[in-house]
Amino acid sequence: MKVLQVITKGEVGGAQSHILTLCRELRDQQGIEVQVAIGGDCLQSPLACALNAAGIRVHSIPSLGNAAGVAGLAQAVRRLQAIVREQSPDLVHAHSAMAGVAARLAGARTRKPVIYTVHGFAFKAGNPWNRRVAAFAVEWLLAPLARRMVCVSEHERRLARALPLPSGRVVVVHNGIEEVPASTHLATELAVAPPRIAMVARMAPPKRPDLLLQALARLRDDLGREVPATFFGGGPQLASHQAMAGQLGLQSVVFAGDVGDISAQLMNHSIFVLTSDHEGLPISVIEAMRGGLAIVASDLPGMRELLPDATQAHLIPNDATALALALRQLVESPALRTSLGRAARQRYEQHYTAERMGMEVMATYQSALSPSPSHP
Repeated sequence: MKVLQVITKGEVGGAQSHILTLCRELRDQQGIEVQVAIGGDCLQSPLACALNAAGIRVHSIPSLGNAAGVAGLAQAVRRLQAIVREQSPDLVHAHSAMAGVAARLAGARTRKPVIYTVHGFAFKAGNPWNRRVAAFAVEWLLAPLARRMVCVSEHERRLARALPLPSGRVVVVHNGIEEVPASTHLATELAVAPPRIAMVARMAPPKRPDLLLQALARLRDDLGREVPATFFGGGPQLASHQAMAGQLGLQSVVFAGDVGDISAQLMNHSIFVLTSDHEGLPISVIEAMRGGLAIVASDLPGMRELLPDATQAHLIPNDATALALALRQLVESPALRTSLGRAARQRYEQHYTAERMGMEVMATYQSALSPSPSHP
């Protein structure tokens, strides 16, 4: 089987990390030939470089991007059609909204089946209403062009029920990530050391690093000392969050930007925080689960699906006071950090490995390619 993966951008992010993991898993464990088409000026992007290093061929779609207008989208569809006709994959697998639009249109014109993975619908609560309306209209119109729609959580599948797509063509495949050497998932051993906090998030909506900064200031005022914290990730709001840290007088906050080996970086921390206005099934939280960190995260449907039990994580409202209280409990209790970290690690092992994800995606491909009256 030959599969062309398509994604809107090659920047550092959860969907891009998913693509890299999925490609390696499909090739190495399932024997699939995979290639990837990336939007924008992508050939030197982090994703393209990682794929090239893994020996996976990359194609560029310069006009594809989140801000592509009608003319740019038309160009992107034509370019993707040319790639499909040249490479003749058995199917096209799109990730993220604009890639999903281009792939479904190109698939219809080249008569290639398209799988569309939704990493988080843009029409769900938490986004501005005008964006929600536009996103729903696009998804409604194009939904019938997907041979299968893959949702990363049950919550996203429930949202997909509003679209004109038979329920049998919508499946859930939870994100999974590759195992790492044991030395990088022993964060619970750090529980007796002075705690350090980590957040892995692109500095852009829907992420809310500002809430952690405010909570760190409250925590400092309550404890009489500052708890060190590292923010991993770049993005358009990086400078404003650096300025906020200065305004709050935080001296032990590090903005590390984008880093390569997040598993090794997390090993130096024992508490992980992710605050967001909305999420699908965040890979950064799965990375923290794999690392055995004690997790505090926004109480959102995708988070509840990842960590359904209070013994596995603290899920909180998006409020700096609530976050500061949860962090204080963890800072003051090595035993609590240890128990949460171990439970999160066990949850990862049982449900969120790359091997499990690869097998389920392969089953989705086989189902999509088998003759069925439900196919469009």
